[in-house]
Amino acid sequence: MGTKKKAEKAEKTSLSAFQGASGAKAEIAKPPERIMIRVPARHNPRLQQVIDRVNADVELYALWQEINVNAVQRLGMSDHGPVHVQIVTNISLKLLRLLREHGVQPNVVADHNLSGEDAEVVVALASMLHDLGMSIHRMDHEQYSLFLARPKIGELLDGLYEIPTRTILSSEILHAIISHRSGGRPLTLEAGIVRVADALDMAEGRTRIPFEAGKVDIHSVSALAIERVSIEEGKDKPIRILVHMNNAAGIFQVDELFKNKLEGSGLESYIEVEASTEGEADKKLIKTFRI
Repeated sequence: MGTKKKAEKAEKTSLSAFQGASGAKAEIAKPPERIMIRVPARHNPRLQQVIDRVNADVELYALWQEINVNAVQRLGMSDHGPVHVQIVTNISLKLLRLLREHGVQPNVVADHNLSGEDAEVVVALASMLHDLGMSIHRMDHEQYSLFLARPKIGELLDGLYEIPTRTILSSEILHAIISHRSGGRPLTLEAGIVRVADALDMAEGRTRIPFEAGKVDIHSVSALAIERVSIEEGKDKPIRILVHMNNAAGIFQVDELFKNKLEGSGLESYIEVEASTEGEADKKLIKTFRI
């Protein structure tokens, strides 16, 4: 058989592998619609440029998808991909802005004489890159996140800052990433904000996966009890966090999990937390819980 005929036969054989019994070509599954990261950039053009670059970054989005392959499909955990990133980034910026409105200085301002807008770039990028290491493994993912995030930070900030400033911001972002781990010790306001914001992604719908997959334990049941989380200006402190629960099981999420992230964050003196139940039966057990 000649070379041309062999090639034609190979091509037909290859095509037949993608055809059904009826001879119709198999349909290629459409990829899910890409989730765009949206934040209120306000009057911060550099932050908007960073967000635009993030949304155009194909490699970064692929890493977020791989994170969820490990987290959701293989480990049965809740989402840690682009939806989580979107939520944590917006919470981080809200916490930072509330603190600045009350005269609390970010460390890039106090230590490096940079601007509050630069602090927003730090918390936003740290929020978007903090879980990258989960694309490798859940265990020690905070450390893996560092070497994946470092070159990505350089790409995303290239041309927006001179090298000395870019180097400072990169270090501050990496510090915030590693400090979100259990037992992490944030040394900056920005790192403490990212740590707390990560823990506040706990509203209903964010942690249904383990429960609906049949994993019924205190983690899944208490997570499902969180209806919504509100963040507003506080009365006695700059920030007031309200956790609305449909039953008292949600106290576990607040007292055991969130409290552990808040303690040692450096934000304890700036945040008041109140959790309340909305069901009549549970109001008899516990109406309001504060930390």
